[in-house]
Amino acid sequence: MNNQSTKIITRFPPSPTGFFHIGSARTALFNYLFAKQTDGEMIIRIEDTDKERSKEEYEKDIFESLLWLGLEFDKEKVMKQSERTMVYKKYLKQMLKEGKVFEGEESKNGKGKVIRFKNPNKEIVFDDIIRGEVKFDTNELGDFVIAKNLEEPLYHLTAVVDDFETKITHIIRGEDHISNTPRQILLQEAIGASRPTYAHLPLILAPDKSKLSKRHGAVSLGEYKKQGYLPKAILNYLALLGWNPGIKQEIFILDELIKRFDLKKVQKGGAIFNVEKLKWINKEHLKLLSEEDFKNKILEFGGAEVKKLFLSNKKISDKILPVIKERVEKLEDINKMFRAGDLSYYFDQPNYEGEKILWKEEKSLENTKKYLIKIIELLNHVDEFSLEGIKAEVWNYATEQGRGSVLWPMRYALSGKDKSPDPFVLAEILGKEETIKRLQYAIDKINSNNKE
Repeated sequence: MNNQSTKIITRFPPSPTGFFHIGSARTALFNYLFAKQTDGEMIIRIEDTDKERSKEEYEKDIFESLLWLGLEFDKEKVMKQSERTMVYKKYLKQMLKEGKVFEGEESKNGKGKVIRFKNPNKEIVFDDIIRGEVKFDTNELGDFVIAKNLEEPLYHLTAVVDDFETKITHIIRGEDHISNTPRQILLQEAIGASRPTYAHLPLILAPDKSKLSKRHGAVSLGEYKKQGYLPKAILNYLALLGWNPGIKQEIFILDELIKRFDLKKVQKGGAIFNVEKLKWINKEHLKLLSEEDFKNKILEFGGAEVKKLFLSNKKISDKILPVIKERVEKLEDINKMFRAGDLSYYFDQPNYEGEKILWKEEKSLENTKKYLIKIIELLNHVDEFSLEGIKAEVWNYATEQGRGSVLWPMRYALSGKDKSPDPFVLAEILGKEETIKRLQYAIDKINSNNKE
């Protein structure tokens, strides 16, 4: 690396031509980790020279996404290429004067004038941290276009000038940019810029090894945010896309990633995006939240009806937090649980048809009624109404009579659902009085059914 500065300076240069992509988030993360582990710096550069496609809403989304992820940056040092036209013009004029660029036809058809770089047609060799030595014969590049005119510079020139002026030491980007490197090295040499160290990251691929796209699910970071993924989990997952820490640990927070990250351990092959792995990592990060933080996330992310439900009975809402945390993979699942009716039975007595209480292998409602009466009797003997205490009192009886025949009606009486937590969990959450009340309600339902 031939650079004026010993301080590590990386850059993240998104174009505001679309919403912030999950691949861009990984590139930002790798630049951030590499810079931070040596007390270096990552500079944000907005490459908005494409005036037709660049939009303020996309630029805003970039900043909001980085801040949401927790990738801090110095707002005062953010660069916008659209505000640096005079800088690029200075370099173009100098190279024109030195004969390193020239005005030529845009194409063979002569549609208009452009500024082309006079290619010295030489072999370019550079060391890539991930890929080792890379060689390019630049003859095939020809005299490539670097500006439409003095007022409209193009990507290769603006990138090289900005990298030089901000003393970028390392360029960490996707492997789809590797073909840009020889052009940019030629330009670096033409303006007297030092050569940064390169590291080209493997592409993020879909499970079928095609390029990741919207047909494979959410792609923009905003979509993952809406689904209720935690920023810590997103960072954790993205770090493992193409990089292996070399240990069994898979759950990391940002500070741990900064300490452990090593560009030399980034793989060359494409990184497969696995949404199931992302869900698992997110679930593990949800588990790390305190009950108070998890409840706040529910109130923050849940819809109006979910909030209303949780605020209606603080005692119950606090009790069900561990159960919900165990069931959800992302915060959107809480709203799905509500829509499916999997929350309401904690707060309100469920209503159902009497015959639904009957276990599928049990023929007699009278037997079911007998089981429920016995359960009430057993529960009345439980002093400490905990899961363990309830189970200790009921389990042997259920085993004697048939667990399905006894425990199905108990659970159904408490939840009114074919699928719900086991009856001991439900009983502990509801408490002794409410549990017995609901079991009696089920007995009354059977009696009504028998009268019919």
